[in-house]
Amino acid sequence: MLKLLNPALPFIAMALAVVAGLALSWLLRKIVLKLNRKRPELQATSRVARQPLRLALCLVGVRIALGLTAGSESWHAGVDHLLLIALIGAVAWLAIAVLLIVEAVVLNRHSVDVADNRRARRLRTQMILARRIAVALVVVLAAGTAMLTFPAIQALGAGLLASAGVISIVAGLAAQTSLVNVFAGMQLAFTDAIRVDDVVVVQKEWGRIEEITLTYVVVHLWDDRRLILPSTHFTTTPFENWTRRQSEVMGTVEFDLDWRAPVEDMRTELRRALAGTELWDERVGVLQITDATGGFVRVRILVSAADSAALFDLRCLVRETMVTFLQQNHPEALPHQRWEHTQDAGTASQRKAPLRGLGTSGAVASPAPADPHESQLFTGSIEAVERSRAFTGPGEEVFEERDRNLASRN
Repeated sequence: MLKLLNPALPFIAMALAVVAGLALSWLLRKIVLKLNRKRPELQATSRVARQPLRLALCLVGVRIALGLTAGSESWHAGVDHLLLIALIGAVAWLAIAVLLIVEAVVLNRHSVDVADNRRARRLRTQMILARRIAVALVVVLAAGTAMLTFPAIQALGAGLLASAGVISIVAGLAAQTSLVNVFAGMQLAFTDAIRVDDVVVVQKEWGRIEEITLTYVVVHLWDDRRLILPSTHFTTTPFENWTRRQSEVMGTVEFDLDWRAPVEDMRTELRRALAGTELWDERVGVLQITDATGGFVRVRILVSAADSAALFDLRCLVRETMVTFLQQNHPEALPHQRWEHTQDAGTASQRKAPLRGLGTSGAVASPAPADPHESQLFTGSIEAVERSRAFTGPGEEVFEERDRNLASRN
């Protein structure tokens, strides 16, 4: 009877080991949930670790069962090696699941759906990046451990360690850009320069930080586009962070109006418009004339809101309200273009005679001023006439010849 059972004994032991592993995993999960029954978020997140825990416990049980029942078999070494590699992968999977559970529990205790969520967003950013770094380390360690189970690789270990310096230099040169982005991503996470859900203006685009990875940052723009930038962009290029310390911001609405604009009436209308909306946070709401040049007066309205999104809507509301108010009640305040048309006082101007005696005509030149330094630029003195000839050039001789002819006829 025992001879008949010997070939089937390893399979029976494996089946019993699998059943024991499943039962143990169920029991452990129940114990953990009972000890943390005051944390309802653990009920949902613990499901992530259910499968890797079952797999790891079953593999441990199967290895033990095969070692007890088929340790002397020729095929046992190869099967046990495969089970060991699978166990390493299952343990790595379980470790990653535990990291996800820890992240979910921590983030659920710090909600971002509150007015002042700066600390929660900073913790969220750091936790996400820390989890990704830990996952990368777990995967690397698991792969390295699995490779060390092969005897050939163990034999090459000494040679690899001896050439580690050369390999590290080559790898560093080949992955220089990637490594720079990785360190930049870690710097962003732990220096609190930007956080998830921060409002930023980068490359003249307004949006929110949607995701921060080890190598790049995703910015969710206002029109639902995604701007993906390398992490080094935020460590080497200036950008605007509108929620670095607080979310409250101020903005302006400007008008170029006629000089007849009713400033006091506009202030009254502004107060009425701000009082009737929830977009205004009641911090700042002023109207001022900031410039008066070029035939217009520039009216600037300064308002404030709780965040940038509310500020944009508030500026649009104030602009629309004031434009409608001026159109309906004070159309004379709207911008106007003016010009003046004047009638010439006399006929076309005639050229004045030279400032000297005209021979027989009896015409006398205008007397020179007493002080030559007070003379006009081109008329009024002999020096001015000479200066005029220097600017007018040879064309002046034509007029002088004409004046001589007129004088001789008279």
